[in-house]
Amino acid sequence: MALRQPAVSRPPLGLLWLLLCLVALLSLLPSLRLLVSALFDWQQGSNSSLWRVLSNETTWIALRNSLYTSGLGTLLSLLLGSLFAFCLALTNIRGRQIWVFLFMLPMMIPPQVTALSWLQLFGPGSILLNSLGIAPGFGSPNPLYSPEGIALLLGIQHAPLVFLALRTQLQCLPKEQIEAARLNGASLWRVLWDIVLPLCRTALWAGAAIAFVSALGNFGIPAMLGIPISYFVLPIQIYQTLSSFGPSMLNDVAALSVLMGVLAIGIVMLQGYFQRRHALPLIGMAGRALGFELGKWRLATELLLGAVLCAILLAPLLALIATSLVPTLGVPLNADTVTFSAWRAIFDEQSVAWRALTNSVTLSVGAALSLMLLCLPLAWLLVRYPSRLLRWLYSIIDIPYTLPGVVLAIAFILLFARPLPLVGISLSGTLTLIFLAYLARFLTVCLKPVHSSMLQLDPAMEEAASLAGANFSQRLRHIVLPLLAPAAFAGALLVFLTAVNELTVSALLWSAGKETLGVVIFNLDESGDKVLASAISVLIVALVACVMLLLSGLSRYLPKGVIPWQS
Repeated sequence: MALRQPAVSRPPLGLLWLLLCLVALLSLLPSLRLLVSALFDWQQGSNSSLWRVLSNETTWIALRNSLYTSGLGTLLSLLLGSLFAFCLALTNIRGRQIWVFLFMLPMMIPPQVTALSWLQLFGPGSILLNSLGIAPGFGSPNPLYSPEGIALLLGIQHAPLVFLALRTQLQCLPKEQIEAARLNGASLWRVLWDIVLPLCRTALWAGAAIAFVSALGNFGIPAMLGIPISYFVLPIQIYQTLSSFGPSMLNDVAALSVLMGVLAIGIVMLQGYFQRRHALPLIGMAGRALGFELGKWRLATELLLGAVLCAILLAPLLALIATSLVPTLGVPLNADTVTFSAWRAIFDEQSVAWRALTNSVTLSVGAALSLMLLCLPLAWLLVRYPSRLLRWLYSIIDIPYTLPGVVLAIAFILLFARPLPLVGISLSGTLTLIFLAYLARFLTVCLKPVHSSMLQLDPAMEEAASLAGANFSQRLRHIVLPLLAPAAFAGALLVFLTAVNELTVSALLWSAGKETLGVVIFNLDESGDKVLASAISVLIVALVACVMLLLSGLSRYLPKGVIPWQS
């Protein structure tokens, strides 16, 4: 006799409609506002902004530049991400978790900090090279001010995305079949070429698509390396158009944003189509490494990985630290020239750096706490009361994160261009507008860990409490929330980690006195104060590393996959 399934009670309607309204406001309304603006403008025919944008040669130049730098950067991301994924997931290399942590660090560092660190590493003005006496001659061009320099840093910044997509697939490879091939005499290279690569084809496509879309929407690196040489990609074209001509060009900027959003979403959809069409379900044990024996090549492999990490992480960071300790550019770092004046300037309560630090910490902590409180009941509803409406709700939450940051910023500018109805308050140029944009963009970042943890909770405890007379509030407060607290805290830390150094969204939303750390670094670099910009960047890197270490320590209390760099 079949067991009778317990009856599913109706969700609290007040909570359901409150969450629906909040998610619609954050995830759906900005995108709809941008789409409505584009469609309304498109109906005007040859007088429309979309027509002017498409007929403008600079649009196609920016699009071509975007495709070139993003495509070249994606190839480099595939090379680096695949190298580390294969070595760390398939071989008997030592200290896997340390290697993974260090390789993931560049992705967590803000793009503008990555660009600034590499700029301080090369060129005649490099403090580190001058101190070592190997700097190029005065007047020599910095090789990073080029399309290839932009592509290089985009590739390094987004290589961990390829690594994450590929490592998950490699951990599920059918171990028995691969061992059978090795027993039949197949070499390691033959196994990689004939078995591993075909089975990981969809993961490589997924990693490449994510890296390409991320590179397409990256603002910090193309801004700091491209603007000085007038090399504009689509995000920079949007930024320059809005900065130079102001609100009068808002329709043109919206049209550019729609073009960029369609391109990004089209790539994601194309990747999803290929992934479904060529999917190969794997039957291996998740998280179980194959452990190919490298033998005498193990030390050489570890030295190779160490050299790559030194080149992409340690050397630029050392150059950044050296620049933050001199009075001005061009002065070599030694015992006579070392100074902490830039560091003292950061914590001067009257400085723009202190104001930006306060703004960024306030925004990121506020967004992390708000999203944590929102995601706890939202994840509970999504898991306990599955329905078509809630599945639709869950899918639209990803939209603001999929869109490039500048596109989301333009959507919020359009949505809040006029004062709020009834109250008549304008949000333009306020921290509140940046805060709302952060909530929309990072909602999915906080929800994923909480949702994964909620899926593993046995509903029997809630059913027993309900039979004992506990109401909805008591069940949520005494059972669900304590069990979900570690995942919610991890999600909040991930939001803080990404929001505290954000630039792509806030670059178009900030105003005087409302700067964030990312905006200040970008503005200081443009104005020539690279010493203070380097000191702020070193502070951000230290903050990012500390939060990542805190998350790593929390991993034992969390479901697998919640923290990206943990197995």
